[in-house]
Amino acid sequence: MDMKRYGLDDMVRAGCNDCKGCSGCCSGMGQSILLDPWDIWKLETNLKETFGGLLRDKIELHVEEGLILPHLKMQGAEERCGFLNQEGRCGIHAFRPGLCRLFPLGRAYEGQTLQYFLLENACPNGRTKVRVRKWLDIEDCRNYTAFLIRWHDLRKRLQEEFAEKEAAEPDFMKEQNMRFLHIFYEEPYGPEDFYGQFEERFNRFWGNAR
Repeated sequence: MDMKRYGLDDMVRAGCNDCKGCSGCCSGMGQSILLDPWDIWKLETNLKETFGGLLRDKIELHVEEGLILPHLKMQGAEERCGFLNQEGRCGIHAFRPGLCRLFPLGRAYEGQTLQYFLLENACPNGRTKVRVRKWLDIEDCRNYTAFLIRWHDLRKRLQEEFAEKEAAEPDFMKEQNMRFLHIFYEEPYGPEDFYGQFEERFNRFWGNAR
């Protein structure tokens, strides 16, 4: 890991020269490509699919520190992402998930700030310098960053609460997970104004959390 931290307007050697036909970072990733509500909104909107439909063969659920979260499903003997085409290219590149856009960068949360770091030797292709904002290729980076920080905080708070109450309140984790999945993932998103939809759901979740 490169210990240096980068902001959206910093230059970083993350460019992979259009991958040169390589799809190494799209295979054998296990449960690591987590999907947040923005990712699901993008997939639902562009594929005209529901969360339940995506669960049939493209995504899976797993438990991470007590919290149930969806991730991209790796398929077949080569454990390839289900969205790769026969040429090994991403079939959803224009609306790919945030972690896919990020690689070979990582996110570093420090309080209410978000910075990026470079994963050294994560990609075998030659590195070219690119501005972090351009590499992410996301419209409205300001609102997207605010969403990521809010989402990270929500997950962290829930996982801490689960750790505290797991033994004393055995049904608490199950009930909260069901609400969490339903409000942030199962309820269909409309095609416009994701951030407004997320904020409404965030307030509804915490407003009824107790």
